Amino acid sequence: MDLNLNRTDYLQVGVTSQKTMKLLPASGNRATQKVVVGDHDGVVMCFGMKKGEAVTVFKTLPGQKIARLELGGVLNTPQEKIFIAAGSEIRGFTKRGKQFLSFETNLTESIKAMHISGSDLFLSASYIYNHYCDCKDQHYYLSGDKINDVICFPVERVLRDIPVLACQDRVLRVLQGSDVMYETEVPGPPTVLALHNGNGGDSGEDLLFGTSDGKLGLVQITTSKPIHKWEIRNEKKRGGILCIDSFDIVGDGVKDLLVGRDDGMVEVYSFDNTNEPVLRFDQTLSESVTSIQGGCVGKAGYDEIVVSTYSGWVTGLTTEPIYKESGPGEELKINPEIQNKISSLRSELEHLQYKVLQEREKYQQSSQSSKAKSAVPSFSINDKFTLNKDDASYSLILEVQTAIDNVLIQSDVPIDLLDMDKNSAVVSFSSCDSESNDNFLLATYRCQANTTRLELKIRSIEGQYGTLQAYVTPRIQPKTCQVRQYLIKPLSLHQRTHFIDHDRPMNTLTLTGQFSFAELHSWVVFCLPEVPEKPPAGECVTFYFQNTFLDTQLESTYRKGEGVFKSDNISTISILRDVLSKEATKRKINLNISYEINEVSVRHTLKLIHPKLEYQLLLAKKVQLIDALKELQVHEGSTDFLIPEYRCILEEADHLQEEYKKQPAHLERLYGMITDLFIDKFKFKGTNVKTKVPLLLEILDSYDQNALIAFFDAA
Repeated sequence: MDLNLNRTDYLQVGVTSQKTMKLLPASGNRATQKVVVGDHDGVVMCFGMKKGEAVTVFKTLPGQKIARLELGGVLNTPQEKIFIAAGSEIRGFTKRGKQFLSFETNLTESIKAMHISGSDLFLSASYIYNHYCDCKDQHYYLSGDKINDVICFPVERVLRDIPVLACQDRVLRVLQGSDVMYETEVPGPPTVLALHNGNGGDSGEDLLFGTSDGKLGLVQITTSKPIHKWEIRNEKKRGGILCIDSFDIVGDGVKDLLVGRDDGMVEVYSFDNTNEPVLRFDQTLSESVTSIQGGCVGKAGYDEIVVSTYSGWVTGLTTEPIYKESGPGEELKINPEIQNKISSLRSELEHLQYKVLQEREKYQQSSQSSKAKSAVPSFSINDKFTLNKDDASYSLILEVQTAIDNVLIQSDVPIDLLDMDKNSAVVSFSSCDSESNDNFLLATYRCQANTTRLELKIRSIEGQYGTLQAYVTPRIQPKTCQVRQYLIKPLSLHQRTHFIDHDRPMNTLTLTGQFSFAELHSWVVFCLPEVPEKPPAGECVTFYFQNTFLDTQLESTYRKGEGVFKSDNISTISILRDVLSKEATKRKINLNISYEINEVSVRHTLKLIHPKLEYQLLLAKKVQLIDALKELQVHEGSTDFLIPEYRCILEEADHLQEEYKKQPAHLERLYGMITDLFIDKFKFKGTNVKTKVPLLLEILDSYDQNALIAFFDAA
């Protein structure tokens, strides 16, 4: 069955955060529902639809930015009390807008996530989790990494409180009181949690999670261990997941899965006979979807998906048809309600255009007067800088509440900007003088009208570290610009993992000296991504990392006065030695550095590089054959006479040529890594082999794995 949904925009509030829009329960069987939404201006607004118009039920005064909005109430009754988290305060409102609760939690950090179950309140700030019952403190937990979301299973079904924290280090932490009962790893940093079917599914223990790299999964949280039921990989390279809801939009009696992503994608998954999710519907909005709910808002009898977006639009994707059914030979008739809406929107637009002209004139007069103060308009930017495991590149997403005019990208380290199909902006590069002013890259992206979201792909080189800056200028008057800075770290292509292969040949770097645990932790934060800024609890900590490009690994264990780093790649150890000794020198700390080099690890790393290098060289050969094969095809009129391998090259010609466009950078990168490995191997022996690099490049041009290994052994 095809699912046809028609978009209708209801109204716009201020900029919204994740999970700040809900639908209040309907009062009758087929009655429409009210929408309640909180924004960054601190305003809570509740509205319903009447004859195609949004009618406000209540609207609060502005205040602190609203980070979360949840519905609550007495267990087993309609959940129609509205709770919001703003700063460190929780406020409660009735469905009519009367405030009945103001609870100052006294948390030192702002509340980021919230879950409500009866009189129980579960809160998390960046690193702190708190459980309150009737506003009295019950349990507390300090997390080792940032907490992105918190949820608790329905106590009426599992008969006790089981809170679950979604943490940035790719782990779900299941709590009992103030202690961790157990942890379970998920395939990416979890950004959102939701109860399956809204109630924990058949068992009451089924938990849905969405990750920042776009993966979706279901895990059953039993009292003893997690059971992973299914997982959807992000094959289509869509955005990170920000919100999830369960609602039967298809109308088959089974609740469907509604998903909202940060690239504006709205998805509906239905469940097949084996309880596996199947994509039934998707639609792209122009900005990130911060909240998603299933219900009935626009017209009684027509179910819909209601979403709120980053810039504050509340939009419905409704099953209500736009056109009325017509008989044979009749023209399609637009629904009269929609006709009325169009005419009222036209008159509203004319009124707004007149108002804009008036305000512009007012502004011109006030800015030209001698007493005028310069008024710089402020605007919000939603940005995200993340490493993609699939292609070892960084994704920079910039989203503005108004249309973007241009974005200037500046970097003081060598990086590559990669082409993206999603990106419609026109890019122009400026020449840089890296010696005199530390500029390795200057690029300007000029955006098309109404572009509010820009996504860039960046590839860095390990060992080269510094700062990437984005200067964002929106289409507002007077012209104003905001700068965002992103650190390119020395080991920028490493990603946190929880397990490594201890049987690999490892090189070891040991540091000892008069430094504190916090100082060494700050150096590790400086060198590696995905490490929490706060030093973890305890006297000693171990982190595992994996190189997303080469699949080599790194183990770092450190305590006060000692740090041990192990890797199967000598170049990783070399970069760490150089950076850590430089950081210690800056702080005038005397470091004792010792290392153990395992010769076998060099051959092991070359074997890891081999399939990637072989693939790139084979690709180059295939592309060279394409023109000749096409000529033969035209000449002979068919490809039947060709061997299967050549026929396959012709069939995949477009794909191969597209891959080849990216190829010079790939080959250059692999050559660079092999050259660094060669130099680093002998650097630890105290030998400078830079003069032999041209000879190494000659061997790479006529690549043979055995010849390369022999050159490394003989040099």
